[in-house]
Amino acid sequence: MSKKRITLPKSYYNNLSYLGTFIAGISLIVILFLFFFSHILNLGGAYSGLFTFIIVPSILIIGLLMIPVGMIRRARRLKDPNFDSNQKWPKFDLNDKSTWNAFMIFAPITILILILTSVGSYQAFHFTESVEFCGKLCHKVMEPEYVAYQHSSHAKIACVQCHVGNGASWYVRSKLSGLYQVYAVLTKVYPKPITTPIKNLRPARETCEECHWPQKFYPQSLVVEKHYLADENNTEWNIYLQMKTGSMNKGIGLNEGIHWHINPNVKIEYKSSEDRGKIPYVKYTNKKTGKVTIYKTANYNEKNSSKTTMEDRLMDCMDCHNRPSHNYQSPMKFFNALMASGKISKDLPDIKIVAMEILNTEFPTKDSAFSYIKNHIIEYYSLMYEDIFKEKRKQIDQAIKSIQEGYAQNIFPFMKVKWENYPNHIGHLEFNGCFRCHDNKHVSTEGKIISMECNLCHKIVAQGTPSDLKTSNIMDALEFEHPNDPNQGWKKKLCYDCHKKLYKNE
Repeated sequence: MSKKRITLPKSYYNNLSYLGTFIAGISLIVILFLFFFSHILNLGGAYSGLFTFIIVPSILIIGLLMIPVGMIRRARRLKDPNFDSNQKWPKFDLNDKSTWNAFMIFAPITILILILTSVGSYQAFHFTESVEFCGKLCHKVMEPEYVAYQHSSHAKIACVQCHVGNGASWYVRSKLSGLYQVYAVLTKVYPKPITTPIKNLRPARETCEECHWPQKFYPQSLVVEKHYLADENNTEWNIYLQMKTGSMNKGIGLNEGIHWHINPNVKIEYKSSEDRGKIPYVKYTNKKTGKVTIYKTANYNEKNSSKTTMEDRLMDCMDCHNRPSHNYQSPMKFFNALMASGKISKDLPDIKIVAMEILNTEFPTKDSAFSYIKNHIIEYYSLMYEDIFKEKRKQIDQAIKSIQEGYAQNIFPFMKVKWENYPNHIGHLEFNGCFRCHDNKHVSTEGKIISMECNLCHKIVAQGTPSDLKTSNIMDALEFEHPNDPNQGWKKKLCYDCHKKLYKNE
């Protein structure tokens, strides 16, 4: 007996449907292979997920769509007497043997694909929400943000927790925004450096405050800052600051201290320049009494502000904590941190001077920076300290490696990224930060000023070298003493006026 041949509708037998079947079949095999490769063997990375859940499934869908398109075109060409040219869709009759055969073949496959599509869509959703997708997929474009994020206090928090938050509306909005970002990367029209997304951010109360609860008491804390002077001995100079994040007495809560700004009984609004670097107008509302106080700078003009790019904004966490995960440290800061951690030996004379000279130099690439760091330090010590170069070559090599490491984590020549491009509004050492409002220049009609008194936010309880550390009692504060400044010239300027420019003269 001859075997019965499984027949399908005549319209299926065409090149387009064959090609669609082939593409869909191969795509399905590839998806299963990639899924096994990445989820069972735990191999692959950002690109494996991109192909598994987005690119290959898209090709699979295209292949599946090609099958019915080919069948419709074939049916029209055959001029089947049962085919009505005015009929938009072909008839579906299971009494027809070929139709029944097609149904028994394609129905189980369709059900399987639907199941896989459901699982794949769920995985695709999580993949596009992953840190790998956000940080690694765009290679060098997002390298600075990804590297800084890995060394931040939020390194265990997924990017989307802050950038998107909960809820479908913000998820859709972020994906629509992401479409342009994909276009910008593919066409290479992205800015260098990537601009900070200041506008249209989700309010901090819907992101930051999901973890950082404003009603919770924030106590005062002790911060120890280790500095190393740019002299031959890399003299250590420490400052112990009692930070008044909250009040000293827990019962007072947020009625005083730095976090008074987020007191639920207080509302602070302001007008600022587009980058929020200048704030000439502040409106304070006491929610309990309803009293409103407005502070303005002398050069603020109400009429002109409405015609410019002045932004009206309700103050929240991000107005101070504007670099919570992507903070690029200045050479001074990351060098001090490396030396404090012991990665750079204090016994290498002039190492701070040499490092600051190098790190304040512009380099076209990371490789050229690494090469210059190594060659310049070796040349310096071989010429200036021949004995130390021979005796402490291991410490010198370690210093070179550490300075290169600090450079790689904070400076990215390809994207023209460095600390100066991204103001950090916490503090006032390198940017105007607190001084945007607390500058003694914002005055109300009643004559009140927004004070720039240092002890409003912190007080110095100890300062000096380890061998000559000046201390105060727990209630008093020391007056700030700037090292290597016997004439107290620092009092005539704001901190960031000097520190933003002259690190090697620290």
